[in-house]
Amino acid sequence: MKGLRDDRGAASIFVLAVGLVLIGVALVVVAGGAARVARHQAKGAADFGALAGGPHAIEGQDAACAVAARYVEANHARMVGCAVEGLEIVVHAEVRLTFYPASARAASRAGPVTALPGEALTPPGG
Repeated sequence: MKGLRDDRGAASIFVLAVGLVLIGVALVVVAGGAARVARHQAKGAADFGALAGGPHAIEGQDAACAVAARYVEANHARMVGCAVEGLEIVVHAEVRLTFYPASARAASRAGPVTALPGEALTPPGG
């Protein structure tokens, strides 16, 4: 059969190509999962920071944000913003991704509840 071309090794190249595509897909899935975990970590850190700093809002922005920063950093995040508006505190936290030059950010707000037990909650000013 001299008319047929020699295709030895073609299956190896095909298996290699399929393997590389599967590795690429797996890396994309892992990166997406890591970004989602970082987002949840940033949200948790912002929540804890806001809840911890909320009771200190009456002492001023510096005191409330210092307490919030300790809790954000204890949750392996970085506080990128903090503001006290009246008796409410808003905390912005960031978690850097280790394998990609990006970060996940989240914000959380905490303040007093404006309703007595058994009453419906009403928004501030409403």
